[in-house]
Amino acid sequence: MASDAYTASEQKLAAAHQALLHTRGLQLDFTAAPPPPQVPAWLESLLRGLVALGPILQFVFWGGLALGAALIVWFVTREIMASRWRETKAAAAVDWRPEPAAARALLEDADRLAAAGRFGEAIHLLLFRSIDDLAGRRPGLIRPALTSRDIAGLDQMPAPARGAFGRIAEQVEHSFFGGRPVSADDFAHARGDYETFAFSEGWS
Repeated sequence: MASDAYTASEQKLAAAHQALLHTRGLQLDFTAAPPPPQVPAWLESLLRGLVALGPILQFVFWGGLALGAALIVWFVTREIMASRWRETKAAAAVDWRPEPAAARALLEDADRLAAAGRFGEAIHLLLFRSIDDLAGRRPGLIRPALTSRDIAGLDQMPAPARGAFGRIAEQVEHSFFGGRPVSADDFAHARGDYETFAFSEGWS
């Protein structure tokens, strides 16, 4: 009986061992793992070269970054300057002369004052209507603080119109502020200057 029980136990143990050997997922072979693959010599040389070039590559990186920033600033500045140049060119192309009908009407009003012997008032009218015309054509150009002499020096006006306006302003300065009497000849000169200011082709 004892031998039969021992035999049965051995058989159960052998069966359990076989079952264990055939169980999936269990690692029963504990032989040494294969060594990791060797790094190729060319790759080691490349890595050593990159390490040696580290400071130089850092300089190249920051230099490239600075160059990129400089290019961005240059492009932005160029666009701003080009935009301002286009605006200046467009402003220069604007005809600032008074409307011909309005200029002729003003001359008629001045002539009526001159016919009544009010030569100083006639020249004064020519000056202030001219200032109104300039202010209407270019809002913001004629600021309240500007004197007639300042307006006559504006670079935006072409030279012939600027000179004519300046001579009218000078006559008003002498008569209205200086108290000098104004003659018919003075008015005739001022009238001719206004025609230069209003009808000169130099505005185009």
